[in-house]
Amino acid sequence: MADAASTSGCEGTEGRVDELSSYGILDSRPQGTIQPRGFKDLDAGCWEDSGEAQLYAERTYVFPGSKVDVTKHYRAAAEREGWKPSQATGQSSKADRPTNLCFTRGEADDAAMLDVYFLTKDILDAEESKTGPEFSSGVGYRVSITSSADGSATSCSD
Repeated sequence: MADAASTSGCEGTEGRVDELSSYGILDSRPQGTIQPRGFKDLDAGCWEDSGEAQLYAERTYVFPGSKVDVTKHYRAAAEREGWKPSQATGQSSKADRPTNLCFTRGEADDAAMLDVYFLTKDILDAEESKTGPEFSSGVGYRVSITSSADGSATSCSD
């Protein structure tokens, strides 16, 4: 992360983007999950908003089962890989219900946040995403890992 922390904005962050893209959780998915047409296999890069540069790596999937099954799968996968659940994610696990999930790992200079969230029509419309028929046959969701380009700590908003 030293290369990203010493630069301004997105310049020089390619190595850290590659690191985020290599997390195994991005490839983990419940059996039967598909990647919908029109979405990149892996979308990764850096974007700047209001002077803050954020690194990201994400995948979009559609699962033919329930949101509960997606939630259970990613809770277990994140735990196996050493991700720490946010307070809200930890509390929701006791309820055994579908929910958006948020985890963190690492410290300053390599801190990352993992979000697993369900896609709504509003989210897809805001992205101007064109959805294929796959979305009507299951649950659309995204697995996203983000980190600040300057190496500052990141946390879930509970």
